[in-house]
Amino acid sequence: MASKKGIAITAIILAAITGASFLLWVIPQENETTFVVTDYQGYLDGVRNIHEVLQESVDIEYKNLQEGKISPEEYITVTEVTSSQVRTQISEFITSQPSEQWQESYISYMNGMKEFNKYILETQVLANQIQNESPEDELLETIDRIKTIKTESIEHIKKSNELRP
Repeated sequence: MASKKGIAITAIILAAITGASFLLWVIPQENETTFVVTDYQGYLDGVRNIHEVLQESVDIEYKNLQEGKISPEEYITVTEVTSSQVRTQISEFITSQPSEQWQESYISYMNGMKEFNKYILETQVLANQIQNESPEDELLETIDRIKTIKTESIEHIKKSNELRP
């Protein structure tokens, strides 16, 4: 019961974020689109809030996967949506063109989001390994890689916060 509730909550959160992000793709793109940001701190704070929700969602589902509360297929379905949201955030960073004083902070946060996406993809590898009943040593090796990638993502985010003007 708890895993279905968790999946439902995660799906609702991700659907809301997807809906908001979808607006960026609906606008016709005849020319190269620039995502105009004038409140650089507010934008980064907003991205951080979205990232925290996505991170928490993935962490909950990852724990559920490891505890056998959800199947690898369910986990992969949830994380595919999350990965899509992360890619949307990354493309917003690419097109946002921050002022010079904010560039380093933006680039570092974008790199943190890229690492977060790698983290999600590596957890999907683990889900596939669980599904395919891979040997324990392979699972442990993948879990170590997941931890390393997550740490790298967190370090980029911390660096971004330190580089804020």
